[in-house]
Amino acid sequence: MDILSFMTIMIAYMIVPIIATSSISVSESLRDGETLVSKGGQFELGFFRPGNSTRHYLGIWYKQLPMQKVVWVANRTNPINNTFGILTLSTTGNLILSQNETSVWSTTAEKQAQKPIAELLDSGNLVIRNQGETDPEGGAYLWQSFDYPCDTILPGMKLGWDLRNDFERRITSWKSPDDPSPGDLSLGLVLHNYPEFYLMNGTEKYYRIGPWNGLQFTGLSDRKQNPVYDFKYVANNDLNYVPNKDEMFYSFTRKNSSLIVSVSVDQYNFVISMWTEDSWLLYSITPADVCDKYGFCGAYARCSVDNLDLCQCLIGFIPKSPQQWALSNWSQGCVRNIPLSCNNSQVEDRLFVYRGVKVPDTTHTLLYETIDLELCRTMCLNNCTCTAYTNSDISGNGSGCVMWFGDLIDIKLFYTGGQDLYIRLAREELETSNREASKGRNKSVITIATTTAAAISGMLLFCIYAIYRVRRRIADKSTTKDNIEKHLEDMDLPLFDLQTIVIATSNFSSNNKIGQGGFGSVYKGKLADGQEIAVKRLSTNSGQGITEFLTEVKLIAKLQHRNLVKLLGCCVGGQEKLLVYEYMANGSLDSFIFDKIKGKLLEWPERFQIIFGVARGLVYLHQDSRLRIIHRDLKASNVLLDDKLNPKISDFGMARSFGGDQIEGNTNRVVGTYGYMAPEYAADGQFSIKSDVFSFGVLLLEILCGNKNRALYHENKTLNLVGYAWTVWKEGNALELIELRIKESCVVSEVLRCIHVSLLCVQQYPEDRPTMTSIVQMLGSEMELVEPKEPGFFPRKASCDEGNKNEISSNEELTVTSLNGR
Repeated sequence: MDILSFMTIMIAYMIVPIIATSSISVSESLRDGETLVSKGGQFELGFFRPGNSTRHYLGIWYKQLPMQKVVWVANRTNPINNTFGILTLSTTGNLILSQNETSVWSTTAEKQAQKPIAELLDSGNLVIRNQGETDPEGGAYLWQSFDYPCDTILPGMKLGWDLRNDFERRITSWKSPDDPSPGDLSLGLVLHNYPEFYLMNGTEKYYRIGPWNGLQFTGLSDRKQNPVYDFKYVANNDLNYVPNKDEMFYSFTRKNSSLIVSVSVDQYNFVISMWTEDSWLLYSITPADVCDKYGFCGAYARCSVDNLDLCQCLIGFIPKSPQQWALSNWSQGCVRNIPLSCNNSQVEDRLFVYRGVKVPDTTHTLLYETIDLELCRTMCLNNCTCTAYTNSDISGNGSGCVMWFGDLIDIKLFYTGGQDLYIRLAREELETSNREASKGRNKSVITIATTTAAAISGMLLFCIYAIYRVRRRIADKSTTKDNIEKHLEDMDLPLFDLQTIVIATSNFSSNNKIGQGGFGSVYKGKLADGQEIAVKRLSTNSGQGITEFLTEVKLIAKLQHRNLVKLLGCCVGGQEKLLVYEYMANGSLDSFIFDKIKGKLLEWPERFQIIFGVARGLVYLHQDSRLRIIHRDLKASNVLLDDKLNPKISDFGMARSFGGDQIEGNTNRVVGTYGYMAPEYAADGQFSIKSDVFSFGVLLLEILCGNKNRALYHENKTLNLVGYAWTVWKEGNALELIELRIKESCVVSEVLRCIHVSLLCVQQYPEDRPTMTSIVQMLGSEMELVEPKEPGFFPRKASCDEGNKNEISSNEELTVTSLNGR
């Protein structure tokens, strides 16, 4: 360091320093190691080093939290390389951050400074004001950090537009935990005629929060009311017609001022969380599911996670590419089955209403807030380019009008919430279905007229027959119940009285419900002796009937292994068919590995233990048990964890057993779960112990990556998890698969071996896959492994969620209840 630089630093250090105060004036400075603390002790301003970085930044963080949570960074793109950073306030009212006499960051105050002072407020807002002037709305501030948010919105901060000055406030993720410079993900308000917030990944639309509909953002319609914060949205009635309005923004306030709430964008999601005693409690994370991904189903299609096929064409539309649609590549969307007839003055188009949806992308819309829905309908039908319309404000009885022009993109169907959307269809499209219904009605009238006399004359005979059938049904039920109980007694399995289970589960109280699947619900219960149980209550209208019920009981009753869930007994009473299992305190594996908060509890040693445990359980099923059993539905939700995180395979309703040396079979009734099925089983119904091996390989990848096979998105949007793993393996970059949360705790050699084994498991042809016995040996030794071949269902020109080509099921057999103790 030369003499001039040294003297400059020494002179700067001679400026009177301040420590643990809330403000600095022109005569004061803030150096590395010193901080400003807001008057109420809520926030702190100072220099920090993020993560493992050696670079220094000026930032603001929560003062009272044991772990540092930075909410604002001044010099995001220009870090300081040593501890010689100095923050000063100029006479012109601007903060200057410098290093070695070189400015690395500064503010630009637009108002005239008289006697400036910089102060950190208890709101987390760093402001510059003239001494003696305060304004909670910021009107008297020369400059404020709230106008320049980073990755976090604090209560009272505005996210949106200052239309007076054409100035936007948006939040942008950090590039990484070690680098606060702007990352790829950002959240901002786009000023369409019907404005809405977008989560952007670079320049690509990643997720829509949806427009404000008077009650909430339509993309968040299914979110439950929370006790922590309130949303507020301030906007023009319509930019084209109310030019005197000058702001449009989003903000939130806390219902309890003592709560610490974080609303931020990380490298992957938009996250809302609250600080508890020692950690952040996640309230919501967006995107929440695959249907939140922008345009996942393409144009004129709706997405619903409650459907077996996630994407379905809207009424009156058909897949643009039926072949790709059959392969679950939905990105090309749908097209009209019958063109609109608006150019024909003799024919008028009609409208079909969808209930409970997230309205489409609003890029091409017109908004009229002063007209009602009936006039909106007329205007849409009179405009040949109008494709849909709805209310712009659904509070009260609904008001306003928004009309769409062009393709309808990014529609999501909600189970609860959402709003009505009126979609324009050709008249013939609706008349076709109406005509079919009309034919049915006419035929019914004729039938009724011609059979009235016969019906009256046969009434007496019918009554006699009905009495007979009732008596016969009662007898059949009694016989069926007796047969079931006889089967169960032959298995030497405890039979629970129905009243015992009703008492244990508080009459199947919703508060005791811990799981839901295609075959029914799962309830937590406690027996009179204090033993906790999990009760699987088979739905009366589920696909699992007596056959599946007895199958599950027969198989699990004969199985005893530390990595299989233990069946304690069962109960048959009236219409009830109940299975009573040991209660698993830590629930299902999927609730950990796919959850950003709970996932931190499973570091690499625990995950490796779970992998081994599942593998040993499958070895027992395939080889060591009295019956050779193929599970046929191995997945993360069917692996339960006890209080010590030991894994136990559950749900044997779809399992098949064999005797002797038989290891495979064939069926016309393919059941299982999308994303885990082996290709030969999904396509041809051929299942074997190698089908379970394939499922184990998928599960192994999910444990390593923390992502679902169907939910991972590669940058080119063509790969599911299996395809992505194969790609990075061939490129020599297999370590990219490791989830960030376990990178520090993982043993690299063990992880690489697990990745290698997983790819051997998911190979296209069954004969190439190893047995579970070989897999246990591979995982527990350093034996040399063969090079894997291309996996089954490896996507080429398909969507990242492409799974099996022929997922065959006539009901909800692809959804299976898991006995988890959430």
